[in-house]
Amino acid sequence: MKQCEIAPPEQLLRGIAQFNRGDWFDCHETLEELWVGEKGELRDFYQGMLQLAVALHHWRNGNFKGALTLLKGGCELLGRVPALCQGVDAAGLRADAAKLLAMLGALGEDRMAELAAPHILRVRLVQAGSAGSQPGEP
Repeated sequence: MKQCEIAPPEQLLRGIAQFNRGDWFDCHETLEELWVGEKGELRDFYQGMLQLAVALHHWRNGNFKGALTLLKGGCELLGRVPALCQGVDAAGLRADAAKLLAMLGALGEDRMAELAAPHILRVRLVQAGSAGSQPGEP
């Protein structure tokens, strides 16, 4: 079985929840623990998601160049993994991040705060029941 075909670990599910709540710094901390010990496609997957979380953190804090750089890096890393990885729609996340990168670039630094809420990235789990299949979860 390939690395991306395994069920998402509890720590990834926690990171996804943090990401989707807008707790991007906390998500970075959670995913960093997963990323550091991995190799291959899972390393790229975790690091790509982590970079997108930090990009959004930078955007919220007004760091335009940091946001663009990390959005680009996150897209590149997610481009190295299968479309579906540990139940996450990695291809959809990458496509959404590429759109966000283009929108922010078009807005520019002076207007970056005008980014509309519907364009903020969300991580989607697409495997039925994946969030409830982890041992020890309520």
